[in-house]
This record gives sequence, structure tokens and C-alpha cells, in this order.
Amino acid sequence: MTGKDIFKVALNLVAVYLIGGLILAAVYAKTSPIMYRNAENAKKQALKELMPEADDIARMGEWTIHDKHAEYYIAKKSGAPIGYIVQSFGKGYSSYINTLVAVDKDFKVQKINILSHAETPGLGDEIEADSFKDQFKGKDVNHLKVLKTDTTEYIQAISGATISTRAVSEDAVKNGVGKLIEVIKGGGADSGAGKHS
Repeated sequence: MTGKDIFKVALNLVAVYLIGGLILAAVYAKTSPIMYRNAENAKKQALKELMPEADDIARMGEWTIHDKHAEYYIAKKSGAPIGYIVQSFGKGYSSYINTLVAVDKDFKVQKINILSHAETPGLGDEIEADSFKDQFKGKDVNHLKVLKTDTTEYIQAISGATISTRAVSEDAVKNGVGKLIEVIKGGGADSGAGKHS
């Protein structure tokens, strides 16, 4: 192979990579706004599922946990606050677990929803099971502790997935509820106005 042949091959490869890059950029530019709208609609749906009785769920502010951007919301019915929702993240066995937590005005958990994770199938992914998520109802911040024994007062660990269980309970949910308490009791948030970090 001569130098001229090598140059032709290199030139062809560069042209292929440039064309491929332009096609990918065009596809991304076209689909990115659609993906953003779909993600926003999915988030609104998830918020409504957590507080179905609310007629208005408004963003109050944002915060950071594990270097992840998260938000918190106030839920109202007929203009009066009925509870709050916080997005939080827990550091699991193989992923950060993106979680939504709904609490009442006394900061007792009403419901949680796992938005995304990459925990081990058949073990850690049991955090998505209703039998696990239902344990959180009525728990305050002091009862978000994982036990490996049978319990109704605290959160019972998923067999073989204690790290994932703790990531949801003692990390995502507990820290999320703690953030809401800090923000709401810290003043200025009862009106639903303002941005906090």
C-alpha cells in the first residue's frame, strides 16, 4: 500500500465519521425537545399519582443530593396546602436510585415512587415492589430505619438487597423528608413561593 492509498483510506474514514456525526447531531437536535417534553409529562404524571387528591402541584425549589439535581413541590387542594413532594436520590448497590416522596403536612410519608435505578435484577429491583413501597406509609423521619428482622414500626430490609433497601429508606427518603422539614419549617415556604437550594 502506497502513501497515496493510505491517504485515500484516511480521507474516506474522516468523511464517514463527519457524515455520521452530522446525522447524529441532526437526530439529537430533532429528538431532544421531544424527549424533554416526554420526561416533563412523565414527571407530572408521577407527581399526580403521588398526590391524586391535589388539584395543584407547584414546584417550590431545588436542591442537590449526591451531586444530583432534585426538586421539591407543594401540593394544594382548593388553594390550601395538603402536603409536599420531594425528589431525592439514594446511593444504591450499582446505581443512584431516583425517588419521589410524598408527605402530608406533618411530614409523614404518604407514598413513594421509584423513578429510575439500575439495581440488580431479581434482588435490588425489588425496591419497585408495592410490598416494599407500602411500608413507608405513615412513617416519620425517625422511623425511616432499615431492620433485617420483621418489623412494622420501621422498614424491613429486602432479603439479599440490604444496600438497595437502605439507599431508598435511609438515604433517598430520609434525606428528602429532612430537606422538606428544613425548608418548610425554615420559613417562607408555606406560601409556596421562593427557590431554595
